[in-house]
Amino acid sequence: MQLAIGHAFQKKAQNPPNVILILTDDQGIGDLGCHGNPWLKTPNLDMFYEQSVRLTDFHVSPYCTPTRAAIMTGRYPINNGAWATYKGRDALAKSTSTMANVFKQNGYNTALFGKWHLGDNYPTRPTDLGFETAIHHKAGGVGELSDYWGNSYFDDVYYVNNEPKQFEGYCTDIWFDETIKYIDSKNQESKPFFVYLATNAPHSPWIVDEKYAKPYQALEGTKINNANFYGMLANIDENFGKLDAYLKKQNLLDNTIVIYMTDNGTSGGMSRDGKNIGYNKGLRGIKGAKTEGGHRVPFFIRWPNGSLEGGRDINNLTSHVDILPTLANLCHLKIPSTMKLDGEDLSELLLAEKNNTNRSVFIHNRQDWRQPKDVMETCIIVGKWRLINGNELYNVVKDPYQKNNVAAMHPEIVKQLLFQNKAFLKRTKENPEYNELPVSVIGNKNQKEIKLTIQHAIGEDGGIWKPEQVASGMKNKNNTHAIEVEKDGEYLISCRRWPKECPGPVWGTPSVNPKNLYQYETIEPTKVRIKIANQILEQEIDGEQETIEFKVHLSKGKTLLVNDFIEGTEEYGVYYTYISEFNNK
Repeated sequence: MQLAIGHAFQKKAQNPPNVILILTDDQGIGDLGCHGNPWLKTPNLDMFYEQSVRLTDFHVSPYCTPTRAAIMTGRYPINNGAWATYKGRDALAKSTSTMANVFKQNGYNTALFGKWHLGDNYPTRPTDLGFETAIHHKAGGVGELSDYWGNSYFDDVYYVNNEPKQFEGYCTDIWFDETIKYIDSKNQESKPFFVYLATNAPHSPWIVDEKYAKPYQALEGTKINNANFYGMLANIDENFGKLDAYLKKQNLLDNTIVIYMTDNGTSGGMSRDGKNIGYNKGLRGIKGAKTEGGHRVPFFIRWPNGSLEGGRDINNLTSHVDILPTLANLCHLKIPSTMKLDGEDLSELLLAEKNNTNRSVFIHNRQDWRQPKDVMETCIIVGKWRLINGNELYNVVKDPYQKNNVAAMHPEIVKQLLFQNKAFLKRTKENPEYNELPVSVIGNKNQKEIKLTIQHAIGEDGGIWKPEQVASGMKNKNNTHAIEVEKDGEYLISCRRWPKECPGPVWGTPSVNPKNLYQYETIEPTKVRIKIANQILEQEIDGEQETIEFKVHLSKGKTLLVNDFIEGTEEYGVYYTYISEFNNK
């Protein structure tokens, strides 16, 4: 289908605009100078704020994967299936179409720099879902256990179209520098570009060059929560300024749509000890919360050729699922008729401030493989009302900090919002993504060997995501992976204590400790057991082995792999598992 395009946009923008979507990680609504933070200095973003149209009531999900999935698909996380940050629900479904697919199909060059967190294996890597160029880390953050072993924000190995490459410098600097290099390389082409610049900063661990944190160190513990967190934001601001100056120098600024937004509430901008140290723009809640501070975030958009400039606030209710249909309209993109969208096209609102007062926004997510709950752990938003957990009602115009639950005073509003939620969920539960787990595909030429980690494993245990946890021998019972076998054949399943890039014996430790980051400890499982496709296989472990290999025949179709180390009466998930076709060994 072809989305309608406003005449005002056509008049000023004869050529398709370039698009740069900047998404930072764990920067909350109060983590900007232009939003009133009295301590944080963000001069470049403050200037951009003055030049932009600002959506002041813009909502995302309270965690990063759900937000990223919603942005890329235009669908709520409960509809696209990626509603958690681990446990098998931090990847998109195999059949997903994304914003990048839409741009690519409409003649744009497409590129990702930074964080993806929507799948580490085929078919949900960025290059599988519309990005022609992708330079990124894996999983949910630089240095997580699914990322390249030894990454630490400085001088890391990142993936360039899925191949590891050594880089020099600080992560955020690299993402912005590579963005500028990419735009430079495409500047002489007639095709416009879509760049998704998704920083991992200021996500924890809060690591940054001291020169950025130093101005805030004296304030730590009294005025602000963490100086390094502010330093990471200062570094982002500096890099944004460099990118903006580059666009101006190359005469790209006027016809480039630039969006700056964040993925959820703050993680380091407010203390968690009850002392309420920090600044959150008067809102309650941080990352993970269903109250306003967990999901109401900055959204600034500038496009001089499209009359999106000049420092205007739009106070209407808007959401992350709106970005895709809005950009499609602004950029004259055709969206496939098979692509289901939950979001609304905001282009007329952005230009003429037309009201959309009747719209609702639904926040459902869950840090588990299980589906989000119907009512508990939800937030339903209509206008000034916020219904949390089905029984807490807040008027955020009168009560922005959400101190006063007025559900008893407005039972008709509660009933109305619950009715809307029930109707929404009825449609949701008809989607295959609601019930079917995202899969990693084996036997496909696009990825000859897949890597499964305990970070993404399904199970009843808590989350495990740090390499320090693996290094110390932390045992976790999550042990199940959803896979799809593309074709009948013989497959090799290799179970390992350590990742291939830093090998070591199952009972021992690697000979290399990159950057001297880890305190290695040993474990001594005596067996490995796998269960897959109606097969249960078990092997004794020789402690000097680096890998325990199983050759299995698998038929085409979907299945679950369950793999465990066995140590006496204790069973726990295998840390790293690699699967390839046997003849590709």
